[in-house]
Amino acid sequence: MNDALNTLVTTIDHVGVAVPDLDAAIAFYAENFGLRATHEEVNEEQGVREAMLHAPGDETGPAVQLLAPLRPDSTIAKFLDSRGPGLQQVAYRVEDVEAAAESLRAKGLRLLYDEAKRGTANSRVNFVHPKDAGGVLVELVEPAK
Repeated sequence: MNDALNTLVTTIDHVGVAVPDLDAAIAFYAENFGLRATHEEVNEEQGVREAMLHAPGDETGPAVQLLAPLRPDSTIAKFLDSRGPGLQQVAYRVEDVEAAAESLRAKGLRLLYDEAKRGTANSRVNFVHPKDAGGVLVELVEPAK
């Protein structure tokens, strides 16, 4: 199989974990797994405070993204209320998020946004609806240039 999506997915970008307390979660992952927070930011649009964690010496490889809610109406707050802390999404790095989204739509998959939105560190992101991806929220990430 050699369609546009297969050639655009370059690696697993990160796995997203919903947490109620970002600082406590960063400390937990550092103390128990040796992961280091390499990036932290507040994303007002998505209503989260987040951190990207990497293995020491591998700041560009796959990451663990910790997501804590900024407000009770955010998607992460609702996730925590219904499911509790835990794995929230799997993100795949792509070269062109719009091309990847178009390819998936052509296959009948639903994406959450009509156009990509700003993600971590000015990346561009879109999400495949979990009902179309075996119950998994799949994020497509095009890193900032």
